[in-house]
Amino acid sequence: MPTTQKTIKSPKATTSTTFSTAEKAAMRERAREARANQDAAALEAECVTKIAEMPPSDRTLANQVHAIAKAAGLSPKTWYGMPAYAKDGKNVCWFQPASKFKSRYAFIGFTDNAKLDDGSMWPISFALTRVSAADEKRLTALVKQAAR
Repeated sequence: MPTTQKTIKSPKATTSTTFSTAEKAAMRERAREARANQDAAALEAECVTKIAEMPPSDRTLANQVHAIAKAAGLSPKTWYGMPAYAKDGKNVCWFQPASKFKSRYAFIGFTDNAKLDDGSMWPISFALTRVSAADEKRLTALVKQAAR
């Protein structure tokens, strides 16, 4: 009995299944960061450089987050080309500038290493458009809790 072969066509890539140029750049940054063997001072210098390269509105927010994270005892570094903060070498939180992916707002996000557990559901990222005195107090409490 003769066999027939079926040709299976791959579905065409759509915008929902492909990465944007900014996302691809972030992945390249992460690969470079993973290969780098840097000491704490070099990691912090890279973080500060990334903050300095941001547009003024993002830079202001990033500097506030940077100060809060350092005061909580976290170590600055970069993660996917964004400022990030670690405890014992594990990322706890990071700052994503609005300009990174042309977003309406910046945000601070927390990884699963953050100790933010509150019942069975809790937020792990917060949008930032500015940081008022009350916001700074709340951010400081969140970052301190995450760093425990």
